[in-house]
Parts: sequence; structure tokens; C-alpha cells
Amino acid sequence: MAQNDVTRPVNLTTHASGTGPLRKERPVYQDLLPPCNRACPAGENIQSWLSFAQSGNYFEAFQALVADNPFPAIMGRVCVKPCETSCNRTQLDTTVNIHAVERFIGDEAIKQNWKINYVATSSGKRILIIGSGPSGLSAAYHLAIAGHTVEIFEAGNALGGLLRSGIPEYRLPKSVLDAEINRVLTMGINVRLNYKVTDLLKELHRIA
Repeated sequence: MAQNDVTRPVNLTTHASGTGPLRKERPVYQDLLPPCNRACPAGENIQSWLSFAQSGNYFEAFQALVADNPFPAIMGRVCVKPCETSCNRTQLDTTVNIHAVERFIGDEAIKQNWKINYVATSSGKRILIIGSGPSGLSAAYHLAIAGHTVEIFEAGNALGGLLRSGIPEYRLPKSVLDAEINRVLTMGINVRLNYKVTDLLKELHRIA
């Protein structure tokens, strides 16, 4: 370097970015979902119910959990847990065992016969749901909380869809499946089994 380069003033217009104050930049606030929440297929507020579970308040953890997902004991057994793959802890040590905690909370709810705390104001609307698989049952649950009168038509002789027919007993015991479905049915949801819908418009006129 030439001698005169040592004493030459720094040209602030060409000075390398990041080595001094950048008055033209301003911080931008971003409200982002935690990575576990973002990856959850059921849209659960995972850090919320985990915080209750961490403090030992399992009943409140259950209530926070079922605000999004009515079947924690089922989800804790059959979900492929993408939330854990996305967990921040994987960058430090190992992931939080989210699905095991969810399964514990779901099993405790069955054991203690916990009810779902909700207040529904009747909307005066009647909703027909065809099929009682996980999506049909979840829809019935959330619609009942919204105050609608819900009825499920199921072509088979039992509720559950692929939860009942497609998942082996060792992975999802029927006793667990029945317990979680029955909890939803106690919310006043009507069910008609062994009834295959062949004319949708006819059924809609019937319940109108």
C-alpha cells in the first residue's frame, strides 16, 4: 500500500456495507409463526399447549390443544410429526418430543374424562356432513362450537373412516378412537349410520 493511501480519508459512498452505521436502513418488525406451528398439519398452537404441559397444568394444555385439534390422543399416535423435524432445538441438541407430550395429554383426558370447555350460541343453521373420517369429524366439531346444528351421514356401520379401517390396532387402539369420537358426539352432533347418500340435493332439502 502506498504511503498516501494510509492517510487518505474513507469514501463513505463506496465504503463496504455493514462496517459502519447505515442510517438509510430501518428495522422491520416481522411476526412469524414458530417453525413447529408452521409445520403442523392440524394448525395447532404448539408452543401454547406445551407451555401449560411444561408447568404441569395438563388440563389447560388439553383445552389449548383441542381449540385446534379435537383428537390429541389420536394425533399423538398417528401423526408423522413434521413439527419435530422443524423444531428449533434440532440446531442445539435434539428436538422436543412433541407428539409424545400430545399423546400423554390426550390419554390423560380420556383417563380423567375431561370435557371440552366451550360456549356456543345457536346460529339457527343446520349442517349436513357426509362421511365420518377425520376431516368430517373435525368439521362437525368446529361447526358445533360455532353454534350450528350438525348431522353426520355415514355409509358404514361405525364412525372413523380410515382412522378405523386403515390404521392397525397396535398403532391406534379402537378404544382410544372410540373415546375421542364419543367426546365429540357429546357436543350434540347427530349421527346416521349405514346410510349412503346418493342424491345430495334430496338430502339437503330434507334437512332444510
